[in-house]
This record gives sequence, structure tokens and C-alpha cells, in this order.
Amino acid sequence: MIPRFLNPRIKSLLRGALLVLISLGISLLLSDFPNNRQNPWLVIPAMLSAAGTIDHVRCMMTKWSWYHGGVVLLIYMDLMAISMILFFLLYPYAKWLTAQ
Repeated sequence: MIPRFLNPRIKSLLRGALLVLISLGISLLLSDFPNNRQNPWLVIPAMLSAAGTIDHVRCMMTKWSWYHGGVVLLIYMDLMAISMILFFLLYPYAKWLTAQ
């Protein structure tokens, strides 16, 4: 029996937020942030953060309320985290291309 928190059929804001924030932390460790090393394993945290964003989008409501506004703020947080992860993934390759 799967716990309610881990069941993907049930909407969960906490599961989405944890997926995004943990994948951001993993991407910081994998990229060796100040040095920005090339690491293709950063694709996995990018996909996990996209899954967390999808989980947040599932929690959207049709009518506006304070809950809906909070979900919108979480989706903006997800977009910033995804953009940072993609920056960590793509920047070392762009730096390598311009060095030639």
C-alpha cells in the first residue's frame, strides 16, 4: 500500500515543492556551482523539477482564491528553479563553444 503522500494519483503541493527544491539542490551539487563543470547527469534533476511543476499545475483551480494565488506563486518558483537547472546544464557547453 502506497502512502498518501507518495501516491501520484492524488494532487499534492508538498510533493511538487519537494521534487523541485530537492532537484535544485542536487543540480547545485552535480554542477559544482562556482566552477560550473559539464555534467550530463543534470538532465535528471531537470526532468524531476518538470514533474514537480506538473504536480503543481494539477492543483490549479478554475475559480480564483487565495489557494489559487499560492499555487501560481509555487509555479513561478518552479519556473525559476527550472531555469537555474537548465543554466547549470547548458552554460558550460556554451562557454566551451565560445572559447574556440
